[in-house]
Amino acid sequence: MDAMSNLNWDDDDAPEPGPDDKPADHTSGKPGEDLDLADFHGMARLIERMHRRYLDVVRVGLSKQGVEDIGPVQALMVMLIGEDELSVRDLMERGYYLGSNASYSLKILVDAGYINRAANQRDRRTARLQLTDKGRELWDGLRRMEQAQAEALVRNETEVRDLKASYRTLRRLDRLWGDMVRYSCLDFD
Repeated sequence: MDAMSNLNWDDDDAPEPGPDDKPADHTSGKPGEDLDLADFHGMARLIERMHRRYLDVVRVGLSKQGVEDIGPVQALMVMLIGEDELSVRDLMERGYYLGSNASYSLKILVDAGYINRAANQRDRRTARLQLTDKGRELWDGLRRMEQAQAEALVRNETEVRDLKASYRTLRRLDRLWGDMVRYSCLDFD
């Protein structure tokens, strides 16, 4: 039996209802009236905490693969590139990196031999990124790690539906926050 099967993936850390907690009344006419803002606030904080925790999981995965020359942020860049050939701009948009952070991480990846960075033949000002054999080997190991995590998390059809619903909700939240910043829709009245 592997270590993953010993883990409990249920909602054990979800807060227990308190004596003042009442079930939501779903009879109101306005969407959002039944929304508990503590849930929304908790979700925003959970997203941040999960990202840090995921970086820790990637760090452990790198260690198990014997990779010590890059960190989890660079490993995620390797995952984003995958089998594709990307421009630096495409990579930054896929991973929501800032310019200086992306440049620093790309330099580490090039120096460590995980990616090739070559000038674009049509536009010498832009660079194209592609994994080297060493990068593809790391990418394969990281994909196996993600596969094991997915299999531990999703054990039946109900959990598949839950995962898909969670993903849709997070995508909607990502679009909402992006639109609020992009279009200055921060009018709260």
